[in-house]
Amino acid sequence: MSRGTVHIVGAGLAGLSAAVRLAGAGEKVVVYELARHAGGRCRSYFEPALDLTLDNGNHLLLSANGAALAFLRTIGSEDKLVGPSEAEFAFADLASGQRWLLHPNNGRLPWWVFLKRRRAPGTKVLDYLLLARLLRGRPGQKLDEVIACEGPLYERLVRPIFLAALNTDPAEASASLAGAIMRETLARGGRACRPLIAQQGLGPAFVDPALSYLERNGTKIRFDHQLRKLDFAGERVEALDFGETSVKLADGDVVILAIPGSVARLMLPGVATPTTYRSIVNAHFKQKPPPGFPQLLGVINGTAEWLFSFPDRISATISAADRWIKTSREDLAQRIWGDIAKLIGANGPLPPWVIIKERRATFAALPEENSKRPTAATKWPNLFLAGDWTATGLPATIEGAIRSGNAAAGLALDAGRSMQGSSAR
Repeated sequence: MSRGTVHIVGAGLAGLSAAVRLAGAGEKVVVYELARHAGGRCRSYFEPALDLTLDNGNHLLLSANGAALAFLRTIGSEDKLVGPSEAEFAFADLASGQRWLLHPNNGRLPWWVFLKRRRAPGTKVLDYLLLARLLRGRPGQKLDEVIACEGPLYERLVRPIFLAALNTDPAEASASLAGAIMRETLARGGRACRPLIAQQGLGPAFVDPALSYLERNGTKIRFDHQLRKLDFAGERVEALDFGETSVKLADGDVVILAIPGSVARLMLPGVATPTTYRSIVNAHFKQKPPPGFPQLLGVINGTAEWLFSFPDRISATISAADRWIKTSREDLAQRIWGDIAKLIGANGPLPPWVIIKERRATFAALPEENSKRPTAATKWPNLFLAGDWTATGLPATIEGAIRSGNAAAGLALDAGRSMQGSSAR
C-alpha cells in the first residue's frame, strides 16, 4: 500500500507548520481552511481607515523561540524578523517619569543583575535571584504561591512580561507555565531573550512564504471549507464532512485537526479543552514614531503595557483586557493615545486610529485551564490535534502553535510508517 494523504483542517500557524514539515518530508498533504485566507489569528490585512496594512494583533518573538525560527528558515523568511543585536528591553513609567533599559548579559551566569544600570530601578540583586523559584513551579500552583506578586521587580519586570506572555493576570496564572517561560528565556541568558518583531507584518513573515513553500512542494490548499463534523467508523476517522462535500479517507490517510479548541471540543466526544478565555485589545495609530523611539517599549502605569513602533504607525497592546472590552473604542483610543503622546512629546490632535478587540484571544493561562489541554495524540490512531491550546508546555503563543504543528506532524509521520508496516505484513 502506498502512503496515504495527510488531511490538515485549519490553516493557522499550527496547521501551516504541520503542513510545512510534512510537505518537506515528501508527504502528500491537503489543507482545508474555513476562511478565504490563511494565518488564523496571525495575519496581516489592509485597513482602509488608516490606508495601511496592519497585523490583526501585535506579536513579539524572542531568540529562544527555536521552533518559530526554524519554521521561518524553512520557508525562507527568517530575515523578516528584526531586533537588537543583544537582549534589550526599554521601559517607561508614566507615574514616575523614569525610563530605563533592561539589559541581560548573553551568558547563563546572570552577572547583569549586579549592575544597577542594567536592571529595573528600585530593584535589588536578591529580588532577581528569588525568581529562580519559578523554575520549580508545579502544575496546579498559581504564580503568587511561588513568588511575591508585589514590589518594584514585580511591577517593573515580572508583571509586564508575564502578562504579555500568559495573557492572564500573572498572580493567578499557572506557575508551571511561567516557569517554562523562565526556563527557556532568562534562565538561558540574554542570547535567548533578544526581542524580534515582524516589522513588515505577520503575513509577509509567516503566512505568505509558507503558502509559497507549500505550493512549491505540491500541497493543495482548499479555502472556504468549513468542517461540519467528523465521521467515525470504529476506531478511526472515516470521512471529513464539509457540508456540500465530503472527503472519504483511504486506509492510509491521517487527519490533523488544527482548529480552535472550542470547536474541537464539540466535534470530539470525550476530549477536554480549555473553556475559559482572555481578551486582548490592540490599538493602531497612524503616527510615525519620533527618531530614536524604541521599537518595543514596556509601559508601566499606563493603559497599554507594550508599544510597538513601525515606520508608518505606533501600535499598542493591552493583555488580559477583559476589563476594557465594554469600553467604547473612542474612549480607548483617547486613553491609549494620551499615554503615547506623553511618551513621544506629541501635542497635536488624535491621529487616525483603529482599535481591535479580540474577546477570546487565548485560553486563560490558569492552572485549572492548563490541566485541560489535550496532547496531540487522540484515542483515534489516524487523528491528531494541533493548536496553541494543546499541551505544548507553553502558553498560547506563536512558538507554542508552531511546536504543536510539529508535534502533530511527527505523529502523522509515525502513523503513516506504522500503516505501511502493517500493510506490508
